[in-house]
Amino acid sequence: MATASDGLVKVTGNRVLSGRYPVQGSKNIALHLYAAALLTNVPLVLERVPDIVDTGVCAHILRYTGTDAVFDGNRFTVSPAETLKPVIPQESGRQIRTTVVLAAAVLARAGEVVFPYPGGDAFCPRLIDRHLAAMQAAGAEVIPTATGLRVLSGRRGLRAFTVDMNTPYGPSLGATVTALLLAARTPGTSLITNPSIEPEVTETCRFLAGRGVAIHWDAEGLHVSGSDWIDGGTFTIVGDRIEAATVAMAVVATGGCVDLEGITLTHLPDGLITALTCAGIALTTDGQAIRARPTGMLSGVEVATGPHPGLPTDTAPQLAAILTQAAGPSLIGERVYPRRDTHVAPLRAFGAEVTATGSMIRVRGPQRLHAADVQAADIRAVTALLIAALAADGTSTIRGLHHLRRGYGHLLANLARLGAEVTTEPEV
Repeated sequence: MATASDGLVKVTGNRVLSGRYPVQGSKNIALHLYAAALLTNVPLVLERVPDIVDTGVCAHILRYTGTDAVFDGNRFTVSPAETLKPVIPQESGRQIRTTVVLAAAVLARAGEVVFPYPGGDAFCPRLIDRHLAAMQAAGAEVIPTATGLRVLSGRRGLRAFTVDMNTPYGPSLGATVTALLLAARTPGTSLITNPSIEPEVTETCRFLAGRGVAIHWDAEGLHVSGSDWIDGGTFTIVGDRIEAATVAMAVVATGGCVDLEGITLTHLPDGLITALTCAGIALTTDGQAIRARPTGMLSGVEVATGPHPGLPTDTAPQLAAILTQAAGPSLIGERVYPRRDTHVAPLRAFGAEVTATGSMIRVRGPQRLHAADVQAADIRAVTALLIAALAADGTSTIRGLHHLRRGYGHLLANLARLGAEVTTEPEV
């Protein structure tokens, strides 16, 4: 399993990549299902689990609560505890961004929980107000502590509730899952208005519905009828749409072609398909895999991220990197977070003409990129720098390898099989 140790990667660019690439199970979906697993009454096996640092962190958190959680490289096996220890440990909880979602599952099972503020990528503040609103709507009391929060359901326990998931940037994905997990264990029928429809939410709904929770979508929102018994069994995680997009852009940036195994076009949001197609990347599928190839010279595009089925914010840094090789100007607007630009300054070190103004990223290409020594600040920024390094002349050094290991289990090894010249070293 990947470890959390830091390190660097050296990339010798200007090599055309091609071949077949096995896409891992979705990181973001898996992280929410690890929390949902805490709700089950009988053993559960999650299959096609991504071999990433965050999986190990979540397994540790579950074990801390008394839940038996084992990760063996592809399967995540959970055997529920009779009684949960209602605590998310400080150190582990601060390493991931789904801390509040895990806390919601513990609250739903144990009636109380103590947890730290979430961690994960720090490209902008991560607000948790909608998560806490869901807990309060269910009748819980939220008490700030010196290191995080304590939440108590009171003598009567949680009650059915109505809560709104809307924010100035669209429906909150994580808070929708938090509300969903609370409702799944709360007596009566709860209503989640303006719910996110991101795959993380719909897959969590599919998971719970398959285990006996009554879930209904309509114009009002998401209706969830709670149950005191949630089944286990086996559930397979779908392919990671962000990894698939990342690899497609990395290979096309070198002028190559790749078959992405274990994912189809139905798993990619329309906004992503449109953005890549307009940039000059052809995407086709045979029902088992996606083929990505350039149709000629890449073209500049004007796009904006947005809620599903829009362009995912987690693909915007990588898109900026490949657009350095496109003819003409490009504009990427960020509409999910206030801003997302930790990749901009490092891309300029490669010779890219890229600037950030508020929530807007401007790129002008095509630029002949040269090797650089850069530092990555988060998961998606490190893959943007990797794409630039693969397209650049010479050997580049990218520091902050632990960010890559948090989101991608075997990205470097699988790129090497496509022809990339990549090596990793400990950072001195």
